[in-house]
Amino acid sequence: MTELIDSPAFQAETDALLKLFANQPAGPDLDPYESLLLDRTELPDPALAGTADPRTRPRDLAMELPGRTLEARVYQPVHTSRPAPVLLWLHGGGFIGGHLRDIEYATSGIAAAGNVVVVSLNYRLAPENPYPAGLHDVVETLAWIRAHATELNGDGRVAVGGQSAGAALAAGTCLVARDTGVPLPDHQVLCYPCLDLDQDTESYRLFDGTFLSIAPGRWSSAQYFPDGELPAAAVPLRAESLAGLPPALILAAGRDPLRDDARQYAQRLDGPVRLVEYADTMHAFLNFPAVLSAGRHAVELIGAHLREVFYASE
Repeated sequence: MTELIDSPAFQAETDALLKLFANQPAGPDLDPYESLLLDRTELPDPALAGTADPRTRPRDLAMELPGRTLEARVYQPVHTSRPAPVLLWLHGGGFIGGHLRDIEYATSGIAAAGNVVVVSLNYRLAPENPYPAGLHDVVETLAWIRAHATELNGDGRVAVGGQSAGAALAAGTCLVARDTGVPLPDHQVLCYPCLDLDQDTESYRLFDGTFLSIAPGRWSSAQYFPDGELPAAAVPLRAESLAGLPPALILAAGRDPLRDDARQYAQRLDGPVRLVEYADTMHAFLNFPAVLSAGRHAVELIGAHLREVFYASE
């Protein structure tokens, strides 16, 4: 069953933000890659994105993986020095954009509210690094986290989560772990996940273009996805079976073309799953918590959920 979170403010706040974006002056006339490079340099606006939660201690980490170094930011709750579960978190951005700095309100807030150590990762992006580079980054980072639990003040329990494309990488990583016999994460948190390609769903037909378009033939998809038949780790909804995966919290947005990805994935998972849908809210609402109360609510909900998962017996 879906838990519906509704508030009279959600629709008005979303409408106001969409209007703000629509009224922004047009940028320079660039080709898609030049535009992407420009977008990557844009810093988040605290008036929209909020700021890091002061209940955490953030520190930057250069994560050494085979043949590459990845940038991560670690958020430790300040109210305790006790080892805690570690949550690997993955930003959104259509597999071509996004940065850990865009989601500091969420990553730090989840750490504080959930009493977990959050590792926010900058995985490799297309078109420079198409599939499966980002997926390999996540799989290997999970192994790194397990091997460096003491350094992270972790207690041995590990979860994975993310937003949009990052949620797809989290789900794909769970499939890879299941199918290769490596340790599964203890939990997964998928926020408005992108779990298929060229979907023909009700939510696509109703909401495509509401902040996000997932229409077939997108330049971004062509940069990331391989040609030919797509592996389930790239499009988890196409997996033959979703059995044997970690328990899940899945968040959906009511005015999101990807809403039905979240619904369908929740229906197919055979283990414990909690589906929470934010009515009248747009895709990526966790990126804009300063103006979208749904984003602030979701951070606290994720934190409370993780406390229940990891500390219920205490």
